[in-house]
Amino acid sequence: MTKTDQPAASPLPDIGRVTFWELLRALREGWRDFTRAPLYGLFFSAFYVLCGAGLSYWGAGTFTWTLVLALGFPLVAPFAAVGLYEVSRRLEAEEPLGWVSVLAVVWAERGRQLPWIGALLVIILLFWSFFAHMSLALFFGNMQLTNITTSWEVFLTPNGLALVAFEVLVGGLVAMLTFTITVVSMPLLLDRELDFMTAMGVSIRTVLHNRAVMLLWAAIIAVMLLVAMVPMFLGLFLALPVLGHATWHIYRRALFTPLR
Repeated sequence: MTKTDQPAASPLPDIGRVTFWELLRALREGWRDFTRAPLYGLFFSAFYVLCGAGLSYWGAGTFTWTLVLALGFPLVAPFAAVGLYEVSRRLEAEEPLGWVSVLAVVWAERGRQLPWIGALLVIILLFWSFFAHMSLALFFGNMQLTNITTSWEVFLTPNGLALVAFEVLVGGLVAMLTFTITVVSMPLLLDRELDFMTAMGVSIRTVLHNRAVMLLWAAIIAVMLLVAMVPMFLGLFLALPVLGHATWHIYRRALFTPLR
């Protein structure tokens, strides 16, 4: 493709104010989109459920599988999210839904800016994995070697409790950073012609402009996903589509961008 064939960059959207009631409305609309097109939600959420089960089963004691799945998941996961956004976009614009058309949009994203978001998520994941191992060695380095996957009582020791508190704090900061740079950048990249750095900048400014509501939204996501993962990840079949569709509606409320 030549430079003259490339689509023109979209103008930057204006950032609006998202209220608490609009957040609840977005959740209701997320549920509505899921119930209107449940097969799409189940299809795209199945990817996350299978990857979560794979990480838990194969990665439990094998470094190779852990590395392969950990590297591959963030690279591919955004494309599954795009499928949910595209379904909501079509329902909102009253465009016909079809597997070929929806999957064609997901496939086309591989040549746009979304893979860069996936690459950044890999870097964040690798940092977190390295940090988690380093903190484990920092707090448990002088203790006798213990299999922490079977000896849960080690976390009730002073060192264990300190490790849990430390990793929860740092993990929360990493999760908030990831949320901040992706919450509207991913649907924005689907909806508009922007580079990923600009989209992430818009996402950061959106979160800063709506601190309280976005912090609440991040907490809702964390709680829903935590509860959904308890029954062998099966709850994700419901939680992920609703959250994915709701994210699209929050994006539409947070940024003033006309429908294409």
